[in-house]
Amino acid sequence: MAEAHAKNHDYHILEPSPWPLIGAVSAFLMASGFVTWWKDIHIAGMDIGGFIFGAGIIGVLYTMLSWWTDVVKEANTGSHTRVVQLHHRYGMIMFIASEVMFFAAWFWAYFDAALYAGDPQLYSRIEALGGVWPPKGIETFDPWHLPLLNTLILLTSGTTVTWAHHALLHGDRQGLKMGLWLTVILGILFSFVQAYEYSHAAFGFSGNIYGATFFMATGFHGAHVIIGTIFLAVCLLRAYRGDFTPQQHLGFEFAAWYWHFVDVVWLFLFAAIYVWGYGGSGAGH
Repeated sequence: MAEAHAKNHDYHILEPSPWPLIGAVSAFLMASGFVTWWKDIHIAGMDIGGFIFGAGIIGVLYTMLSWWTDVVKEANTGSHTRVVQLHHRYGMIMFIASEVMFFAAWFWAYFDAALYAGDPQLYSRIEALGGVWPPKGIETFDPWHLPLLNTLILLTSGTTVTWAHHALLHGDRQGLKMGLWLTVILGILFSFVQAYEYSHAAFGFSGNIYGATFFMATGFHGAHVIIGTIFLAVCLLRAYRGDFTPQQHLGFEFAAWYWHFVDVVWLFLFAAIYVWGYGGSGAGH
């Protein structure tokens, strides 16, 4: 019987898992609860949208924790063969490609409004924009102040995560931990600086196209920084548990890929929105 069930291939046949179903139900509760809560829809005379949304959030977080814990166990027990790792890399590449297109949409929205702000044949809102970009009355951020500081922070974090990766490849566990610690700290610092910047914005999200495109593009990037910071913090915890070897460290490798993607997106945001669209110098007019 043992020989009959012996593994004679390089693929990973998954055991039945409850997490896809639980994750789907939780995501449905989260989305429907958010819409119900946002639209102030009452069910049976009660405003329970917030509770449904909260239950969905808890379910999604629990699914993520449990599902990824199972993936870590599979990696540590040898289920992730070279063939499986190759397919995981393909999957991560396609995921990052989808993220590229996600941010392309926000850049498209920003440049669509900025480049044709003065063309009355294309835009009926020409009077509202004043024929210039940024629109009249919008006081933009100085790119050479907090945005430049955040750029330096994020670029430095890219070097520290690369240091951690190279340390792992050379068997330097202490260098791996130190590089990850610095990257996580820099990621948290970036988020705090951006939150401080937002709190001093001279324009809001609603009421003008500049604020809407600015906060959507930079805000979603900020969310990705937070996600990436959590991703790297989990890798740091796993490093202290003794996970990752020079030959087997796919989870950390993907975290590094994701973080470098976040770095590159920020460079484009800084150049396009902060520098090119800076109203003070007229560069975006």
